[in-house]
Amino acid sequence: MLLAPAPAPAGAALSCSTLLTASYRRLATHVTTRHIEVAPPCSPAGRGWTSGAELAYQPALLEAFLAAEAERIEERYAHAARPDVVASRALHTCLWAACLLISGPWYLDGRVPLLRPEDVRFGHRPGDLAVVPGGFVCLPEDPAAGLPGVRVVPDQQSLDHELREAVASHVRPLLAAMGPHLRRGPRALWGMVGDDLVSAVWYAGREMGEEERAVAAASRLLPGPIAPYLGGADVRRLTGRDGRSHPTRTRMSCCLFYTIRSDQACGTCPRTCDAERLRRLEGDAP
Repeated sequence: MLLAPAPAPAGAALSCSTLLTASYRRLATHVTTRHIEVAPPCSPAGRGWTSGAELAYQPALLEAFLAAEAERIEERYAHAARPDVVASRALHTCLWAACLLISGPWYLDGRVPLLRPEDVRFGHRPGDLAVVPGGFVCLPEDPAAGLPGVRVVPDQQSLDHELREAVASHVRPLLAAMGPHLRRGPRALWGMVGDDLVSAVWYAGREMGEEERAVAAASRLLPGPIAPYLGGADVRRLTGRDGRSHPTRTRMSCCLFYTIRSDQACGTCPRTCDAERLRRLEGDAP
């Protein structure tokens, strides 16, 4: 069950932008691997930032973005990654960020932001994100219902549908622009989107100390294949040596990190066996 919507900051005029700004600031206090900034409405991306729209519609900027990713991989891992691996890692970064910024307010406050590609921006420093808040979708009991820029849906099932649609609409231009660089077809690309949506919800809850609630929310959001998503959250349980139950899942797609570090496949990678997953979950991994 989602939390009750947060009130607007004291003294702030009630608007959809103000309410989402409060959500993103709350999210930023919990997210430890990303630095999230809130940009003013209608503001340009500015120096040091690249928007999702620029990546989708300006090939020269996309090429520069991929070149920067290749350079980061080589500097961090002393490894010259294949072009398709570089593109896969870059797309994963963009998809995960978009999924976090769209699902975060849904998870926190029951509001689905309607973010355009130009509303999500990537900093030149890894981990820096900026978002331009605007309208959103909410439930009838939300205090924001009736505000300009707010659309109301009747129930939680409808709100979950709006989240899936918001993510799909947002990422389609990115998939069209970056897909050819990955050498993978539409099914694999949409597999990545579903994986990153589940991962973003799960991550937000884990960082807030409520992993089980996040797992339940992700499982309700994607209970199975729902077009264009290829599969469900499919969270399962592993039992550790002390009898503790740990949630895990197996990704439908592969981010190809194993081609950079063959001994460090992701914890939910199809290549990672359950014994290795438990080893990491129980803190035995180096």
